[in-house]
Amino acid sequence: MAQLKCHGMCTRGSTSQLRLLSNDHERRKANWRPRKATIVRNLCLPVRNQEIQNRTPVEDIRSLRLITGIKTPYLHDGRLDLKAYDGLIDMQIAQGVDGVIVGGTAGEGHLMSWDEHITLIGHTVTRFGASLKVIGNTGSNSTSEATQATEQGFAVGMHASLQINPYYGKTSIPGLLAHFNSVLPMGPMIIYNMPSRTGQDIPPTVVQTLAASPNFVGVKECVGYDRVRWYAEEGKTVWCGMDHECHDARWDLGATGAMSVVSNLIPGLMRELVAGKKSPSLNKKLMPLIEWLLHEPAPIGLNTALAQLGVVRPVFKLPYVPLPLSKRQEFVGLVKDIGREHFVGEREVQVLDDDDFILVGMY
Repeated sequence: MAQLKCHGMCTRGSTSQLRLLSNDHERRKANWRPRKATIVRNLCLPVRNQEIQNRTPVEDIRSLRLITGIKTPYLHDGRLDLKAYDGLIDMQIAQGVDGVIVGGTAGEGHLMSWDEHITLIGHTVTRFGASLKVIGNTGSNSTSEATQATEQGFAVGMHASLQINPYYGKTSIPGLLAHFNSVLPMGPMIIYNMPSRTGQDIPPTVVQTLAASPNFVGVKECVGYDRVRWYAEEGKTVWCGMDHECHDARWDLGATGAMSVVSNLIPGLMRELVAGKKSPSLNKKLMPLIEWLLHEPAPIGLNTALAQLGVVRPVFKLPYVPLPLSKRQEFVGLVKDIGREHFVGEREVQVLDDDDFILVGMY
């Protein structure tokens, strides 16, 4: 007779054997006592002495004027284009950028696997860590993911972490504090507050509590002028996270500098805008480009612009798609108005056709 294939627990033998098993189970059940709950106080791996010795002083991060949320370029099949990435960072260094955020909003870290994300952070540190500060966007709406990613980011050498508040599901104020405090002991940490993307503001009371830690660096603030002014007056390090506000935030409100998207395109001019001297005329000159980038959510405009400058391949990962033809034509005019010499890359700016772009859904 064919033998039955059992999935899970198989029982063979006579009825009496089955009864014995049942009795044994009943005896064990009678002796069972509930276990006491185990409290795991720290899920982080122990930090090695070498990592502590190599840890970047918080004050070194606080002194940075211009930090670029660096774009992540792709090959035609959606893999990371490290050659184009390295070239873009070389241009940032040459124009005086102090640091880069790896895998941030502009860098599309949310479209990467964590393996890709940590690999890119490690690559950036190895290749450029002596020339600028590398800030890894290792935040997540999942505390366990943020904890593991931040731990790995510091293990591969990043100088500081950028932490977003839990998005979509959101949480309470005590939950925000518990979330940030799970990663704060690992190393220098910058809070990223952008309610338009997360659906929840990080109030100053949370920042004040976190600021008691020696690892707290400051805030990338995207709420507006009043919040920037408040932090500056309270002696907290604050970077303006909105390009169209960064000049006034820096020179009139006390911001340390800017964490910028447009500096991917014009790093030298942005350096002048936030680290040179107050210049309303330069700010006015750059505003049409900044507003062009803000026409659609980042990184849509940035990706389109860098592709037309010939700095990256015209590859978009869905759900992002390029700006329409009329906006692509408008960008060429903006480059000519500001001056091609101020933009990254060496090729002449061009208007790309719809068929020139590659949209990657899966890779």
